[in-house]
Amino acid sequence: MLNWLLSPINADAPHLVEFAVAWHGRFMVLAWGILSPMAVFFARYFKVMPGQDWPRELDNQTWWRAHWMGQMLVLGLSVTALVLVLPVQFRDASLHGILGCGVLAGLTVQVLLGLFRGSKGGPTEPAKDGSLNGDHYDMTRRRRVFEAVHKSVGYGVLVLAAVTIIYGLLHANAPNWMWVVLVLWWVTLGALVVMMERRGMAVTSYHAIWGDDPAHPGNAQPTAVPNKDHLDHLHPH
Repeated sequence: MLNWLLSPINADAPHLVEFAVAWHGRFMVLAWGILSPMAVFFARYFKVMPGQDWPRELDNQTWWRAHWMGQMLVLGLSVTALVLVLPVQFRDASLHGILGCGVLAGLTVQVLLGLFRGSKGGPTEPAKDGSLNGDHYDMTRRRRVFEAVHKSVGYGVLVLAAVTIIYGLLHANAPNWMWVVLVLWWVTLGALVVMMERRGMAVTSYHAIWGDDPAHPGNAQPTAVPNKDHLDHLHPH
């Protein structure tokens, strides 16, 4: 078994890659195959933490820290991996390289989007004039567009990254253990996603921060409604 795990996926061809290319692949697999899906997973399913007395306890930022710190690691690893492989990429363009440029373009869009998401507002972060007004609290058009584009680009980049990783591993004739680790990780995440979707654990950031009180302006808009049966089951009052 150990020999098989250490052998390349195509046993009839060698697994020979340059030092820089090898580390490029390791950094990118870690960033986009492991960390980025996990950061998205936390953002979607842990806005209300297990044991949190929602809606009495609001705005638990554990998910936010996990999400942005995870994605900052992805950004750092991606930049490092890009620097390592740039000379090789210019010398030997490939489909993997083209797809990788698409992933990095999506990452750049996400970083820029963060700069234009607007103000927060609400009781915990009022405007300079003392009012509760804010793009997020009022769910302005700017905020709705930001959320739609941020989520669409984010999920799209994850899919593109998975395809890019597969092409890269095939191009490098990567050892079997890398394929096993990635497949097990993705299957585990997929199973958890199905389970958590069925349990209604995907709560909007609006409800996680301010609850479901209709007095909040965003709750009067057709945003996703929290699964109250699930939340009441997890956090009985």
